[in-house]
Amino acid sequence: MKRNCLNIVTALHVLLHTLSSSRRDSSGVEKNCGLSLKEAESFQVFVQLGAMVNKVSEFGLLGWFGRVKLINCICDLVLLNPQTGQTMIERLLLMLSDSDYRVRFVLARQIGILFQTWDGHEALFQDICSSFGIKLVTSSKEKLVTAKDVLAVGPQPRQKMETVIITLMHLAYHSENIELQAVFMMCAVSAKDPCQRELIIAALDNLSAQLHYPSRFKYLEELLGPILFHWIASGVSLAGLIETSQLFIPNAEPKYFIHFCSHWLLPALLLHEDHTNLDWVAKMAGQPVVVLVKENFVPIFSICMGLHCSKTSECDKGAMVLQNSILYVGETSENERDKLIKQNMVSIVSFILSCASSSPEPPVPTFSRDTISLAVQTVVDGFLENTDYPKNAAITDRINIFRPDRVFMFITEMHYRMSAACHHRHTRHHLAALEELTILLGHRALVPSSLNYIFNLVGQFIGYPSLQDQCCSIASCLLDLFKSNPAKEIVSVLGDQLQFLVSKLVTCCIDAEADTKISGAKSSQLVNLLHKLVVSSDSSLNEDIRDLEPLPDLKYFQVIRESHIRICEAYSPRNHLLKCSRRSNYLPPRFLSRSLQALHNKLIASEVSQEDTNGETAETFWQSDDEIVNAVWTLVRVSASDEADSMRLLVSDFLSRIGIRDPHTVVFHLPGNLVSMHGLQGFGHNTGSKVRSLTENGISDETLITLLNFLKKYLLDDSVKIIDVTSQTLRGILSTERGQQALSSFDSCERALIEVHGRGVNLDIVEKILLDSQKQFKAEKFSLETPEVWSTDNKNFDRWICQLVYCMIALCEDVPIRLCQNIALLKAEISELLFPSVVVSLAGRIGMDINLHDLITSQVKEHIFTDSNKLTKSKQVMLNTLNELRMCYVLERSIFSGQTKREKNSRSCSTAAKIRDVESGSNGMAASITTNWEKVYWLSIDYLVVAGSAVVCGAYLTASMYVEYWCEEKFGNLSLGDPDFSYHDKLPDHVEILVSAITRINEPDSLYGVIHSNKLSAQIITFEHEGNWTRALEYYDLQARSQKMVVPSSLSENLEVEQFQPTTSARHSVFGEGEVQRQPFKGLIRSLQQTGCMHVLDLYCRGLTSREGCFQYDPEFIELQYEAAWRAGKWDFSLLYPQTHCQPLQHAKNNNYHESLHCCLRALQEGDYDGFYGKLKDTKKELVLSISRASEESTEFIYSTVVKLQILHHLGLVWDLRWTTSSHQSVHGYLVKQMACVDPIIPTMDQLSWLNKDWNSIITQTQLHMNLLEPFIAFRRVLLQILGCEKCTMQHLLQSASLLRKGTRFSHAAASLHEFKFLCARSNGQQPVPDWLGKLEEAKLLHAQGRHEVSISLANYILHNYQLKEEASDIYRVIGKWLAETRSSNSRTILEKYLRPAVSLAEEQSSKICKRLVDRQSQTWFHLAHYADALFKSYEERLSSSEWQAALRLRKHKTKELEVLIKRFKSSKKAEQSDYSLKIQDLQKQLTMDKEEAEKLQVDRDNFLKLALEGYKRCLEIGDKYDVRVVFRQVSMWFSLASQKNVIDNMLSTIKEVQSYKFIPLVYQIASRLGSSKDESGSNSFQSALVSLIRKMAIDHPYHTILQLLALANGDRIKDNQRSRNSFVVDMDKKLAAEHLLQDVSHYHGPMIRQMKQLVDIYIKLAELETRREDTNRKVALPREIRSVKQLELVPVVTATIPVDRSCQYNEGSFPFFRGLSDSVTVMNGINAPKVVECFGSDGQKYKQLAKSGNDDLRQDAVMEQFFGLVNTFLHNNRDTWKRRLAVRTYKVIPFTPSAGVLEWVDGTIPLGDYLIGSSRSEGAHGRYGIGNWKYPKCREHMSSAKDKRKAFVDVCTNFRPVMHYFFLEKFLQPADWFVKRLAYTRSVAASSMESIFTFDDIYPLSA
Repeated sequence: MKRNCLNIVTALHVLLHTLSSSRRDSSGVEKNCGLSLKEAESFQVFVQLGAMVNKVSEFGLLGWFGRVKLINCICDLVLLNPQTGQTMIERLLLMLSDSDYRVRFVLARQIGILFQTWDGHEALFQDICSSFGIKLVTSSKEKLVTAKDVLAVGPQPRQKMETVIITLMHLAYHSENIELQAVFMMCAVSAKDPCQRELIIAALDNLSAQLHYPSRFKYLEELLGPILFHWIASGVSLAGLIETSQLFIPNAEPKYFIHFCSHWLLPALLLHEDHTNLDWVAKMAGQPVVVLVKENFVPIFSICMGLHCSKTSECDKGAMVLQNSILYVGETSENERDKLIKQNMVSIVSFILSCASSSPEPPVPTFSRDTISLAVQTVVDGFLENTDYPKNAAITDRINIFRPDRVFMFITEMHYRMSAACHHRHTRHHLAALEELTILLGHRALVPSSLNYIFNLVGQFIGYPSLQDQCCSIASCLLDLFKSNPAKEIVSVLGDQLQFLVSKLVTCCIDAEADTKISGAKSSQLVNLLHKLVVSSDSSLNEDIRDLEPLPDLKYFQVIRESHIRICEAYSPRNHLLKCSRRSNYLPPRFLSRSLQALHNKLIASEVSQEDTNGETAETFWQSDDEIVNAVWTLVRVSASDEADSMRLLVSDFLSRIGIRDPHTVVFHLPGNLVSMHGLQGFGHNTGSKVRSLTENGISDETLITLLNFLKKYLLDDSVKIIDVTSQTLRGILSTERGQQALSSFDSCERALIEVHGRGVNLDIVEKILLDSQKQFKAEKFSLETPEVWSTDNKNFDRWICQLVYCMIALCEDVPIRLCQNIALLKAEISELLFPSVVVSLAGRIGMDINLHDLITSQVKEHIFTDSNKLTKSKQVMLNTLNELRMCYVLERSIFSGQTKREKNSRSCSTAAKIRDVESGSNGMAASITTNWEKVYWLSIDYLVVAGSAVVCGAYLTASMYVEYWCEEKFGNLSLGDPDFSYHDKLPDHVEILVSAITRINEPDSLYGVIHSNKLSAQIITFEHEGNWTRALEYYDLQARSQKMVVPSSLSENLEVEQFQPTTSARHSVFGEGEVQRQPFKGLIRSLQQTGCMHVLDLYCRGLTSREGCFQYDPEFIELQYEAAWRAGKWDFSLLYPQTHCQPLQHAKNNNYHESLHCCLRALQEGDYDGFYGKLKDTKKELVLSISRASEESTEFIYSTVVKLQILHHLGLVWDLRWTTSSHQSVHGYLVKQMACVDPIIPTMDQLSWLNKDWNSIITQTQLHMNLLEPFIAFRRVLLQILGCEKCTMQHLLQSASLLRKGTRFSHAAASLHEFKFLCARSNGQQPVPDWLGKLEEAKLLHAQGRHEVSISLANYILHNYQLKEEASDIYRVIGKWLAETRSSNSRTILEKYLRPAVSLAEEQSSKICKRLVDRQSQTWFHLAHYADALFKSYEERLSSSEWQAALRLRKHKTKELEVLIKRFKSSKKAEQSDYSLKIQDLQKQLTMDKEEAEKLQVDRDNFLKLALEGYKRCLEIGDKYDVRVVFRQVSMWFSLASQKNVIDNMLSTIKEVQSYKFIPLVYQIASRLGSSKDESGSNSFQSALVSLIRKMAIDHPYHTILQLLALANGDRIKDNQRSRNSFVVDMDKKLAAEHLLQDVSHYHGPMIRQMKQLVDIYIKLAELETRREDTNRKVALPREIRSVKQLELVPVVTATIPVDRSCQYNEGSFPFFRGLSDSVTVMNGINAPKVVECFGSDGQKYKQLAKSGNDDLRQDAVMEQFFGLVNTFLHNNRDTWKRRLAVRTYKVIPFTPSAGVLEWVDGTIPLGDYLIGSSRSEGAHGRYGIGNWKYPKCREHMSSAKDKRKAFVDVCTNFRPVMHYFFLEKFLQPADWFVKRLAYTRSVAASSMESIFTFDDIYPLSA
């Protein structure tokens, strides 16, 4: 029978457990499906099952195991059918007294099911306690069992007590309502029964862990107040409390424990009038009761006030203590009590708020919200006796308790308590305090600082269902207040957090609707809050509402969604992105990521909808908008933070869209003001902090503002400790004068958030904060002398920088820096910002016990600039700091030399600002801080070691600067030392560093100035730099053959570089320990890849891999293998050895890019969705992180990484094209895609159109920079092969072959063509792309390789063997061009057979309007005209050659000889006539042939001339590609052949049919040809044609033409003393012609010409203004007649640049017009006393101009500037010079008369002589740096007096050291600026030198 009962119970348990499991899913959530039975039937089944369980239990035959099964059955029944289970509760509880401990233990663990099923926990708890059969200390509203009652019962059974403890633990976990009672009962048991303490400690540890508390101490601290109040109420011994102190606090002395509890104990004892225990507590605390009461006055008063206001039965007790007991016990009078109340009013309010509870009837000392509200109102507003005070009313607060800074303190204290409460059941009580505070504050809650903090807390907690009702209540209250007062500052606060809040609310709403346990009221509350935020909000918030992501299309969002759609009609993604960028400076990443996600989703949606419409617009939006580019790079910088991981994936897509800007720039700069990538943040890896006031020797104003921005961001941090420390830091900084000055630079919205933390300058507050920081620092026991502080071993960057800066600040004197000590320990961002300022501050300290110089020098040498330091960022920060020290050194030297004021204009904008800071701080300065520095960088370190570390960090230009300083120290001058021609192949260390730096920047020429060696490695580096990979392959092979394979312990060559650039195999480390063996094998791999030898490369890699122990664990070699694998499409590639042994590269996360790309492509090939997107996203994040932390000097790395991101973005677009995916929306609103089991799809050309647009954009951006473009070409080829679109693949192969050919990658181009031909052959004539296009491209490739005959033959083959249509003209043109270039055919064949047919065929397509066809027509006409012109010039040269002249003389001689022979023939005898006749016939034949030849030459010449002129005219008509070349040539031909009628006819025709803007560049030359037409007749004369051209230009483009005509019209306006000079001979014909032309044009532009004349007159008068010699370098007032001319709205500022408008519409606003001159001019030094004047433009700008009149002819200057501009155009059009940005700086010269005119003043310049040798006011660079050298006068005297000039020159060079290089070191303080400006100087000198070979007569022989 017993066995049967057990079997029945076991079977019932299995059945019930199965039924219970079937009703729940895997997550424990009940399913909606229920049982398959009907409801009535299922109820009957459970009743029967319950009866069976009861029946079995009644038998009483079950053993302990059976009773355990019985417990499980009853619990399952309770879960399945509570009605049935309720009948068994009594039987279940009886088993709490079971004889077997195992049964009791199981029931104790299962007892929580009852509390999960039913409410009424208090009654259920009483039933359970009754079932224990043990009397326990209890203190509750329903029942009080005192300690005496328990002691009276006697000792309790130990085993049952253990069951009680375990049961109470589980009850406390499962029920919030009885948690306090259960925990108190366990504590009371611990006090009464010491034997159970160990078990109780374990139970409380387990309970605290289950509730997510770090320890039981933190958990019990949360409940300490109510426990102690229950303890006193139930009469438990205080001695027992002391004995159980181990429960509450570890290893505490009784005295300390009493103080720890006193703020709760004393109020409880006073309320219970327990004076005996009060005296005992005082005795244990070691203080009198009076002192204890006064010390704890705040908690006593607060709790009693709360009890008094609670309106419970015990409220009189609170009043009694307040009115009597506190006076008696504390021996205090009423006046003293009231004084204490006033002194501690803020603390009292804070403590009262801390006693808030979310329960309606909480146990003392916690109170309900109503009670808290009344208590605070009573305390603050004095309504002690007013019982009718309205509820939920804002407080009056006449005494200003709720001042904004105090409110912030209240919220901070609440936040501390919320953070300490690790479980939401406890957080709810503290959130209730915040909720009540919000109501009490009323309109004060809208103070921006308070509002910002409260919304931040709401955002943190609203995601938890148990806290949502409170968060919604708080937010709703604030929104109601906001609606009544939508101030700008409040809108700004709410707008910043709106996206974060709305996203959280939407997620919560969806979760709430999906969760059946959550009531509909809570969901409705969330939706109502959303409604208030979006629909009912003030219109001032609409701009931020537009940026919200569209709400899900769900029913309960319908109204909100419709409202949002209406508001979003004016949405701008551009404004959204710019707003995100601006907010990134002060918002935490968690806020930004939500807004960026919304923007990203909107952009994807808009791109999908606009894919076929305006994709070009979207592309322009990203790439051509400078603000957008700056915004995206700002977000990239923010992504460097460890907290910004969620942003990086979004930023990667934004960065892929903007792409790269100028691929040939040396230093990475953002558009606009040419600020650096990190310059936006006020600090960075290579910007340094800003130059500070050297008198204060501390933090600069600019850094202080950046610091305040960071602190403002930290006010929204998740951590309350960081918020609190930030508040204290702000309080200190804003209490200083500098802090208040920095605060004034913020706008009102920003200022409102932080100004509450300071109340004006208050040095007492500053001193207190500094003393507290000093005490804390001493307690930390950190020391700067400890090596551990400096060591980077086993540390991340944040920990290292925080500890180091924290220690350094302790030694600083700068007050703002010292105030940041605590926040610097917590935030690495602050430490990194302050580090340079801190070190500079320490460098200026003298008279200390510690020698800071030696200490820091030794530690930097030992721990930072060493090979063992793998924390690369530490090196970057130290490099930045060293540059800061150099800036101080250089600036102080320049300031004390007295130069800065004169030279500040020569600096860049940022540098000028820095100099002004330094100047303002240098007044009255007795001595500089750098006087005693032995080195420029203060620290005594080896510059070469620092340079090596700079290369490691990617700071290549910084490395170059350090090498320059090192060379000057080593060699005494800027020399690299003698060339090394030894047999050792290693380059000198300093040369190796320079090579490593130069080869990693976009500078093509510097390498040749560094390498002066014939070493094998040097030649390899040169070949690689030039892209000559074939030669590099040969020399790598030489290395491989000549060296043994030596495998060092680590084969990676300097792979610690954080920027992760692959190391070039020809280079080796110069900063390692010992010599690193150069490895040619990687170089061979790279060379084979670059030459396109993929098969050989594959075999070679296999051979290397098979060598055990060689390259298996080399990450770079692995990457090379993966790169070769994906390029070859080898998806089955896998390493033959495990990668797990590869040493991880610290900070080098993206050095496995090619491996990741291979994995993604393989996943795309195979359809592995998770593998594809998982690897894609991770790789994108790693790449963005690497860019964000890269140096701006590593431009090549930044751009190559951006291209990698674009490759991955391109790859991410194609998944849906190949694989069909089904998508559904997840609960959080994101699209989740799942793979469908289908075969891959081949996309159509239409589907690939978006990819093609993206690809074309990449081509445009990279500008044929093949190092960037070639990887993308290879990737796209592989991608298209995977997609299987043959047509697109063939098109790409053709296009890539063309691009590679233009980029001189001939082997890659040939490989593409080979693959194209293979596809053509495979298609059997059905190829989607004509195969002749491949042959044509092959012909072009052959021609580019120099195989001209083969290329021409192949082109001819195409021409004759294919049916060509519109492309035929292009082939004719190409063949003709090639034949002309190679001269492999006669001119007539080239013209008639190729070029003319090309033109004819192109003209036949003229009816089609297409840019491609237009360009083709223009090109064919140009080549025809150009070739005809070349023939014309050759004929001209022949007709004017000496040989032709000799032939003419010979012909003349023959003619005379013929005449003589004829005469002799006539007079001769008949016998002689036969001889004469033969001679005459022979001469006549020769003369006839000569005449025919001459006539033919003349006709051909004329035909070629006509053809050339016609071709040039048509070229100008059709397009504008060749305008510059054609216009200059055509005008030159017009002028040189002006007497020929056909030329004039062509001139008239061209004037009529060609737009006039094309002649504007030559307006000066054309106008200068004006003259008299009296010697010419008819309308077809040259002068009439010239006048018609100038007239047309003057009418169409008056602002570019009329000034030239006015200058000609003023040709006789010369001073009397200049009229006799030959240079100023007046040409009256030109003058009169110009006047007539002006009169004619005045019919069209009369008012404009009158104003221009007025302007010219005042400038001439200004230029000719007489001055005295003593006025030089002084300001002179202008005469009234000049000053009176104002507001010439039709006349532009003459020195302003006015773009030529091709539509001839110069509307208002298209140029700045003249608004007058300044009241005075500055007379400059010079013979002609030129005057500097400022002209005011309508654009608000001041244009500085130089008015000049004298002996110089400004017309010549104008022609020279025009020539320089033309040369700049040609330099720009040439690819090699354009890449180097070769140009000459030009300025405008406007002559008004032959001797007077205006020049544009060029700012930012200084005479080189003034810098080098100085002036009367300051010494030059030679005086500062040439100490011990000869002075300049001595050098000049020595040269002039010496007879042996060569020897004298050598002497001067020896004793007059060059110092020009110091100009760049002084003026450009950042290494990047220094390098770029020095490079710009050398290039401009080179360009000027090229132009200097021209003389003025060489420039324009056709000019006036």
